[in-house]
Amino acid sequence: MPSPSTQTSVLRSVRDLVRWGASQFKANGLYFGHGTDNALDEAFHLVLHALHLTPDLPTVYLEAAVTDAERAAVIKLLQQRIKTRQPAAYLIGEIQFCGLPFTVDERVLVPRSPIGELIERRFAPWLQQEPQTILDLCAGSGCIGIACALAFPDAQVDLAELSPGALAVCKANIERHDCGEQVRALKSDLFNGLGEMRYDLIVSNPPYVPVAEWKALPQEFHQEPRMALAAGKDGMDLVARILAEAPSRLVEGGWLVCEVGGSVPEFEARWPRLPVTWVEFERGGDGVFIISREDLIEHL
Repeated sequence: MPSPSTQTSVLRSVRDLVRWGASQFKANGLYFGHGTDNALDEAFHLVLHALHLTPDLPTVYLEAAVTDAERAAVIKLLQQRIKTRQPAAYLIGEIQFCGLPFTVDERVLVPRSPIGELIERRFAPWLQQEPQTILDLCAGSGCIGIACALAFPDAQVDLAELSPGALAVCKANIERHDCGEQVRALKSDLFNGLGEMRYDLIVSNPPYVPVAEWKALPQEFHQEPRMALAAGKDGMDLVARILAEAPSRLVEGGWLVCEVGGSVPEFEARWPRLPVTWVEFERGGDGVFIISREDLIEHL
């Protein structure tokens, strides 16, 4: 039987390596859902990263030959994806969100929230004027808050995060986007570390996965911090706290935007009469609601 090195020596072009990587990913049962949704796209991004090329590479260069050293570097990275089950974003060290690059590692959830589309729409039609204060609650990498800051350059933005590791990633991304005068990262257990601050807009992608469901997730999800995903028996432990405490943290006319992903049934079981609006997205994704401070006060 030919050795692995002999088998891969026939891979001569960038296209060959992408095809081989996708085949290996499928054969080894990898899961895709952390920035890509299929084996071919995942292999494409990893191959180009190993070759120090960008994803906007003109198609003609896919036929370019690779050197032996380049082939070895690509195969090493692809095999690392298979062996560790780490999402590609961790292996690359960054991912795009709202068209912006963000540093990520195992200390934070891989950014993938459909809230990005809502930021690009500037939260229309709900926001009637520019927000002056914005809170990214359970900030993780800080991608939501920093994207909001760049969308609303006159707003002051707080990134609230309990995990020291995630806070370090937040600060790295603040520095990366040179927005330290507009954005600050604060250690906070939900609202408890924010002093008396109140906000025009609170945006949150909190943990919302029931523990039993989290245990059954593919291995790739178990590479992410458990505290960023699992949240009690029905996944609503932190969401309940956010709903209860948000009215006192929103200014008059303020809005709460919160993601609960696939836990919409659990949310509606707890709060069947809460008049939230479920946001519809053009590029896919669901489970994001928006509600005004006034409706929160009236119904809770």
